[in-house]
Amino acid sequence: MKHFVLFITILYLSSCADRPSHLHSISGKQLSIDAGIAVDDSIEAYLKPYRERVNAVLDSTLAFAPSNIDKTDGKLNSSQGNLMADIILTQAAPIFKSRTGEEVDIALMNYGGIRNVISAGPVTARTAFEVMPFENYIVVLQISGSVIREMVNYLISSNRPQPISGIKIVLNREGRLQEVTVQGAPLDEEKTYHLATINYLLEGGGNADFLKKNNGVTDLNYLLRNAMIDYFKSVDTLRASVDDRFIQLDNQ
Repeated sequence: MKHFVLFITILYLSSCADRPSHLHSISGKQLSIDAGIAVDDSIEAYLKPYRERVNAVLDSTLAFAPSNIDKTDGKLNSSQGNLMADIILTQAAPIFKSRTGEEVDIALMNYGGIRNVISAGPVTARTAFEVMPFENYIVVLQISGSVIREMVNYLISSNRPQPISGIKIVLNREGRLQEVTVQGAPLDEEKTYHLATINYLLEGGGNADFLKKNNGVTDLNYLLRNAMIDYFKSVDTLRASVDDRFIQLDNQ
């Protein structure tokens, strides 16, 4: 009898032992999320005040654009690229100055980061989200003039109107570099400059690997999108155009 009880106990314990599990198959089906789904009145009632508040904030007019501001309206620089780079420089400068006592010399952004045109008419916070949907932060790099030279070569070979501010690049008729000035003075490769850009480029995005050759980074903890909204609030009318910050001469 004892042996029988012992046998039953061992059999019971072995049946409760952990056994390795194995995945035999995976199945699923596609569920369409469209207008055909019935509205849940209780959820709709709960979300309604939040939706209305968000839309009111996003759609309140901050400024006015007399005409479309587009990144494709110029060959070497564009109205929208110029505006975006100017916003980075304008909004970063006082923050960087207050923290370091230094000036921001140049701003650089990437053409591909601009995701929507600024249409003529009211400019809102929603405009900023449409143009800049990414969580990109403004950073200021301490960088040598020789690296700025690399940046200029990068801009020339890009074949796109990359957004720049604070720097002027002049090519001759054959497309060779003729002149580079920073804040109106000739580029000095022995000098240290402060370049405002976005963390995406600093991290190697857009093939801007030359930015890794910096001598220090100041993270302003300032979203570019927020900088846009702050800038929109500070002006009545957005003025942006293709200008002479990056040109190719045709008369010599």
